[in-house]
Amino acid sequence: MGNITESKSSEPVKTYADPFSAFRAEMDRMFHSFLQSPAFSMPLPFAGAHNGLVIPTTDMKESDTEISISTELPGMGEEDVEVTVKNGTITVKGEKTEEKKDEKDNYHLTERRYGQFRRSFTVPENIDEAKIKAAFDKGVLSISMPKSKDGTHAERRIKIGT
Repeated sequence: MGNITESKSSEPVKTYADPFSAFRAEMDRMFHSFLQSPAFSMPLPFAGAHNGLVIPTTDMKESDTEISISTELPGMGEEDVEVTVKNGTITVKGEKTEEKKDEKDNYHLTERRYGQFRRSFTVPENIDEAKIKAAFDKGVLSISMPKSKDGTHAERRIKIGT
């Protein structure tokens, strides 16, 4: 039989006063390890530390006459979102803040969730930036970018709505 040797880690052993803290720390370590792996390269919509908005779900479609972008922003309003175009890049950014209060005779509950997001896309040269339009309906931002043979790239803010 061969000798069995004990391998020692140079990392100090963490101790916890409560067994649930040790379990939580191990679960956090496992999830962090899993989410950092190359196999899990797809971002989670509206996921992140402290309920922050990381990357909203976005669809992009192209037809003969335009390119359209559709971004899902549940729980957000038109006033929470900004769309800009500058130097051939269209940027959608926003911030979600939500506060819920529940007050009864014997208790008070306040919950807050907040986060920011920012997504940018390169605008192809065949797009007429002066005619880009955006609309917001039921938590979905829709951006229409009409095609043109002589598209221009000048900076401007795009008003959401009709």
